[in-house]
Amino acid sequence: MRKNSATNIEKTESEYEDVDTDDSASSDSSRIVNVHRNVKTTENRRRSAQELVFIGLSYILMLITFPVSIFMCLVILQEYQRAVILRLGRLRAGGARGPGVVFVLPCVDTYTKVDLRTTSLNVPPQDILTKDSVTISVDAVVYYRIKNPLDVVLQVMDHASCCKLLAMTTLRNVTGSYMLIELVSSKKTLSRKIKGALDSSGATEPWGIRVERVEIHASSTDIYMPESLQRAMAVEQEARREAMAKVAAANGERDAVKALKEAADIMEMNPIALQLRYLQTLNSICNDETESIVFPFPVDIIKKLMK
Repeated sequence: MRKNSATNIEKTESEYEDVDTDDSASSDSSRIVNVHRNVKTTENRRRSAQELVFIGLSYILMLITFPVSIFMCLVILQEYQRAVILRLGRLRAGGARGPGVVFVLPCVDTYTKVDLRTTSLNVPPQDILTKDSVTISVDAVVYYRIKNPLDVVLQVMDHASCCKLLAMTTLRNVTGSYMLIELVSSKKTLSRKIKGALDSSGATEPWGIRVERVEIHASSTDIYMPESLQRAMAVEQEARREAMAKVAAANGERDAVKALKEAADIMEMNPIALQLRYLQTLNSICNDETESIVFPFPVDIIKKLMK
């Protein structure tokens, strides 16, 4: 019994492995990415008899209406475009088509054009409560491009709307964990963190979208604060600058006193230095226009005369 159960488990595991291999091969992506997909593609599976009949009738209709039907069967795609073709609701084998001329069958084929160029997405202003309980409004611009046309068409209904809502939520979550002064001073770091959160494997990767850049420091995408908060911050910064100026002045006085004490100690050890300093002072205060002469008189002589 144990042997039979073990063999049954091995068979079921092999069957699941075969199914996963078929799904991953059907959408020209790796098996790891296919795990995140909601819609499993079946373009490599055998078509039913009804589907083959409809496809044959479509070919017959195209031949009957030739050459008029040729203009309905050929689709021209630009260099930056790709087409995802569904035949009777199932993805055609071979992945996305394009660029150039693409052949589609009338009545049975439906195609969706996908633009591979970088697209900008404007994130509306979001009211955010910062870590220090300050309410501000932050907006941003997200630049993204389509990396896998199949996932954009098959795995998500409206990729632009989904990216916009995801960017709004990520912007609120990331900025809400920062202090106000950090948001104002480290916008580039904040932009990189939001981009990393949006471009992770569990966010936009299953949709076939690659986020290239997030900007929140441009003139039109800045951090806005209420007027009252701006005035309060200005007063706070002014008080901080005045305190720093007083500290700098006190440090300067302290250094000056230390320098004077060192100079006095040197002059006390060598009396000639005091005489040289006296001559230097006379040279600096005397000029052609002065009428006064400064002459130092020793204090010791005056004390003797007073006695």
